[in-house]
Amino acid sequence: MARAGRIEIQVDRDSCVGSGACALFEPDFFDQSEDDGLVLPRVRDAAPEALQALRVAAARCPARAIVLVPSEVQGNVAGDGPD
Repeated sequence: MARAGRIEIQVDRDSCVGSGACALFEPDFFDQSEDDGLVLPRVRDAAPEALQALRVAAARCPARAIVLVPSEVQGNVAGDGPD
């Protein structure tokens, strides 16, 4: 679970199509498995300062396999709704 004030990074490997967009644009946070090409998160959570970069990575995922959850609030912050 994410620490207070941090952003939890969740990935749905069942939805991932292995495009690699997340790893290409945000290699500090995402990688791809050498076995199947699917997303591998490099970290479980990130500092709030990384939220914008993580939103961009989530938005670029064609399968929408990345979900960002702030630790103090329940809900999706992947950038799909208004700020």
